[in-house]
Amino acid sequence: MPEDRPDLLVVSPDTHDDHDHAPDDFTHLGLAADTNMMSRTPVDRRRLLGLGALGVGTLLGAAALGSRASAALLGGGGAPPVGAPPGGAPPGGAPAGQGDADTVSSADGQCTTLPEETNGPYPADGSGASGQTVMILNKSGIVRRDLTRSLGTGHRVSGVPLKLTMQLVDVDNNCAPLAGHVIYVWQCTASGEYSLYSQGVTAEDYLRGVQVSDAQGRVTFETIFPGCYPGRWPHIHFEVYPNLGAAVAGNVDKNVSLVSQIALPEKESRLVYADRRYGNSTRNLNQLTLATDTVFSDGAKAQTPRVTGSVKAGYAASINVGLKS
Repeated sequence: MPEDRPDLLVVSPDTHDDHDHAPDDFTHLGLAADTNMMSRTPVDRRRLLGLGALGVGTLLGAAALGSRASAALLGGGGAPPVGAPPGGAPPGGAPAGQGDADTVSSADGQCTTLPEETNGPYPADGSGASGQTVMILNKSGIVRRDLTRSLGTGHRVSGVPLKLTMQLVDVDNNCAPLAGHVIYVWQCTASGEYSLYSQGVTAEDYLRGVQVSDAQGRVTFETIFPGCYPGRWPHIHFEVYPNLGAAVAGNVDKNVSLVSQIALPEKESRLVYADRRYGNSTRNLNQLTLATDTVFSDGAKAQTPRVTGSVKAGYAASINVGLKS
């Protein structure tokens, strides 16, 4: 089967909720509350933190009522709903944004849909995979930019830094940006292990995270360049959901808008894999081509990001993801 790893031990992971910046009263609240907190201005965050239990209720209520309702509880000044463009324009982008070349061009200069791909054996998205069902999308703290730290243990993963920027656009609407969508990404470590699944890292949850697309349809993750394990071209997994409710519902087949993968370019991969932290990645890559990869063999042009940078300074990758409205 694609992406099978003989060295992976399937067990029920032992994870613990944690949060980088919230006090105890605000832990264990889940994805919707985390996202509501992150959508607010610094002033509103301080107000919520000062309200204690009432602040908790505000966050949880906002998951169902929306940010405008919770703003009323705070006496005004609340942020607009997550992903809403400035000025109250509806998700999808205002007409003025559609002419901005920076917001509509993909890595290859086109606005195209990406192919559906397998989510593999290690998604942790609530679907049954590898003989178990693991769900991380409703975990407090999973909405984050920095994927290098484990929420459960605080451990950090090592590797060449990679800043990944993804932009969602509507291919049926002049490549208009798609705001307010949830993007979940996950990947392997420098040595080819997947948190929550691989032997020795089942208690870790690094290299997995969620962002909500902004008014320009963009999300950015700070991660590491993934390693290359036997049988698979270097890649990053991702799923796109239309909203928070769909992401935390746990029914991927029904609720997901797109499941796909990003192919890392060979040139940069070989430079990175000279780093000793990447173990056998060069040897594994030497046994592969995009044409023989089980996922990318039908063509990976639209799935290959634009990559700039260096091993010493770190890399930045950007990719356009087109969706049909």
